[in-house]
Amino acid sequence: MPEGHAIHRHARRQRDLLAGRRLRVTSPQGRFAAGAARLDGRRLQTVDARGKHLLYRWEDAEALHVHLGLFGKFTVHRNDPPPPTEGTRLAMSADGVTVYLAGPTICELLDPDAEDALLARLGPDPLVHGRDSGPFAASLSRRRIPIGAALLDQKVVSGIGNVYRAELLFLCGIHPARPANGLRDEEIVALWDRAVTELRAGARSGRIVTVVPAEVGARYRSEIPKGRRLYVYHRTAEPCRRCGMPVAVTEMANRSIWYCPGCQPD
Repeated sequence: MPEGHAIHRHARRQRDLLAGRRLRVTSPQGRFAAGAARLDGRRLQTVDARGKHLLYRWEDAEALHVHLGLFGKFTVHRNDPPPPTEGTRLAMSADGVTVYLAGPTICELLDPDAEDALLARLGPDPLVHGRDSGPFAASLSRRRIPIGAALLDQKVVSGIGNVYRAELLFLCGIHPARPANGLRDEEIVALWDRAVTELRAGARSGRIVTVVPAEVGARYRSEIPKGRRLYVYHRTAEPCRRCGMPVAVTEMANRSIWYCPGCQPD
């Protein structure tokens, strides 16, 4: 499932391509036909991202809410687009640009009350809320679950997925099994600041690279080979890039999580 940095990149790109224009909106698959008819011919005002959710805001219409889930994806075509696939739920086009959406978990219209309810369920987004760690700290204080589980709870923090949670905890030296409400204030601030920094970098580059370049013999993040961009994620039993201990793996929140027993003591 795409993590928050990728969703914010989709929002930015589609804002640049489509915002301010009247769009031709259809549902080639037919599963969103009524919603597409409601939006067809209206002006798209902007596209916002919150965590793993996209909200398209139109003039005189409800917001379009999209959640890609595990299988959803966008394709962008210029000039003559290819025919949509059988799974294309939504097509939006204007001025020689067409965006196809296929296989999303959610593609729906939300009235203002439903949109408010959605946003109220979501925790702070590091790419929206900036360096203010207060809401994140308040959410952790109410949870005794392991911090490794809390980071995947979108009510605690929006946009962090399985890769970022493992890497952020490693970078902050926090064992994933520690209770969320047991973290010290300075650890919470460090974890939030690192989330902001890493997701911003991912949103700029389009990839998750957490390794310090000098630690793998590179000058810049962009020079790090694909297999060396992460510290612990999917590196079971491989030596830690910092201390050399074998990377361990356990299950938390029904997902595997990797950590270094040396750098992240329990």
